[in-house]
Amino acid sequence: MNYLLIEGKAGAHADFNNQKISEFLYKHLEQYGDPIDQIQACLDYVFNPDKGGFVAVAYDDDQEIMGATIVNNTGMSGYIPENILVYIAVDAKTRGQGVGKTLMQMALENAEGNVALHVEPDNPARKLYEKLGFTNKYLEMRYQK
Repeated sequence: MNYLLIEGKAGAHADFNNQKISEFLYKHLEQYGDPIDQIQACLDYVFNPDKGGFVAVAYDDDQEIMGATIVNNTGMSGYIPENILVYIAVDAKTRGQGVGKTLMQMALENAEGNVALHVEPDNPARKLYEKLGFTNKYLEMRYQK
């Protein structure tokens, strides 16, 4: 497995453009995913020079994406984490091989400051996040208009 970090300030990567990454995430997030336009907006945020973040991609020798994660900068240092891990997904055929763990470690190592993420209680990835040191300090509540 090969891994690549695409930093927002460096711009998109020729082999792994926004469309390819967003289509991969849309397919492999399964029931934990969002509409593709929201995933694309998250990627657009990474590559906006006034916003920022990065993408980590796992890929095979044929340049096929096997896993991806997107981390957005929050710009809110001091009162909420400086980064939010918005999406992470691994192709079902490579799950259980450490791809997700490696992507998470890349995200944590490359994030400047703290990292937050949201995870549904029944998501099996929750155990990985806890092993990596994430804690559940707050109950998130949302008001939808």
